[in-house]
Amino acid sequence: MTISNHMPTVVQSYIAAGQGAALATVISTWGSAPRRVGSQLAIAADGTFQGSVSGGCVEAAVILEAQAAIEDGKCRVLEYGVADEDAFAVGLACGGDIKILVEPIGVGDGPDINLINQIVAAYKSRKSLSINVNLSNWAREVFDCSKPTGIDGGHFMHAYVPNLRMIIIGAVHITQSLSLMAKMAEYDVYLVDPRDSFASPERFPDETFIDAWPDKALTQIGLDEQCAVITLSHDPKIDTPALAVALRSDAFYIGSLGSNKTHAKRVRQLENEGFTMDDIIRIHGPIGLDIGSKTPAEIAISIMAEVTERFRKPETRP
Repeated sequence: MTISNHMPTVVQSYIAAGQGAALATVISTWGSAPRRVGSQLAIAADGTFQGSVSGGCVEAAVILEAQAAIEDGKCRVLEYGVADEDAFAVGLACGGDIKILVEPIGVGDGPDINLINQIVAAYKSRKSLSINVNLSNWAREVFDCSKPTGIDGGHFMHAYVPNLRMIIIGAVHITQSLSLMAKMAEYDVYLVDPRDSFASPERFPDETFIDAWPDKALTQIGLDEQCAVITLSHDPKIDTPALAVALRSDAFYIGSLGSNKTHAKRVRQLENEGFTMDDIIRIHGPIGLDIGSKTPAEIAISIMAEVTERFRKPETRP
C-alpha cells in the first residue's frame, strides 16, 4: 500500500483491501496536547494504522476503541486528560486534554464509503471540502469549501484541504536535505532542474522531477495558496523565469538563494520584466532564517523554518 499523509485515502485503501476501517479525529484540545485539532488516525480492523492523534500518547487505546467501533458500528467521542486514570494508563503525560471522535466507515452511524470517496476525490483535484458532524445524532453535512475546523456547540466542522506543496528549482546539495525535511513536514515535493547532470536518479533516487524548463514546469504544476516555491540553482537563467511565474501566483512563500548582491541583480532583472517592488518584496532573499547556517543541511533547516513560519504565522513577516 502506498504511504499517504491523507487519512481518508488510507481508509479508502483499507476498505479496498477488504478490511473494515475507522477514522479517529482530534476534535478538541487543551493545554499541551501534542497534535492540533483535525489531526487524524486511520485504523484497519486488524489494528494496522497510519497517522497520529497524540504523538504516541494515546494511540494504542484509540486503536482498540476504533476496532470496537468497526465491530458495533457506533461512533464515539473519547476524552483523555492528564488527571484521567485511563489517560495515565496509556501514557498521556503532556499535561493536556484531548477529545477524539472515532467513526467506523460504512457501518452503523459512521460515514459511508461514498463520503470518503468524495473527500478523496476533492483532495486529488486540489479542492477543499468541509464536513459538519452533529455529535448528538451523527448527521453529516458537506460543504464544497474550506470552513474553520473545530467544535461549535454540538457540531464538529472538519475542513479537508489540499496538501502543502514545495516546488524546488535546482537539484543542488541543499535540495537533498530540504526535500527530505519537506516530506517529513507532510509537503508534496516537486524538483525542477533542466540540467541532467544535477537532476539524476543517482543523486535523487526517490524524488519526483518535472521534466520541463522551470517556468513551464510551474505552470504545469499549477500554483495556489498551498504552495511554496524555492529557487536554489544560483543561475539566473533558471531561477528568474521561475520567480516570474511564482510572483504571478498565490504561492504563500517564494524564496531564492543568493547573497544580497545577487539578490539586487535579481531585483533589477525582474523590474526590467515589468514587476514592481510591491511584487518583488514577496521574494525571501537571501533565503532562510538568519540562524548562522553554513553547511547545506543547516541552510536547508533555515529554509524549512522560514517556510513554516510564513505558513503558520504570516503576520510576522518583516
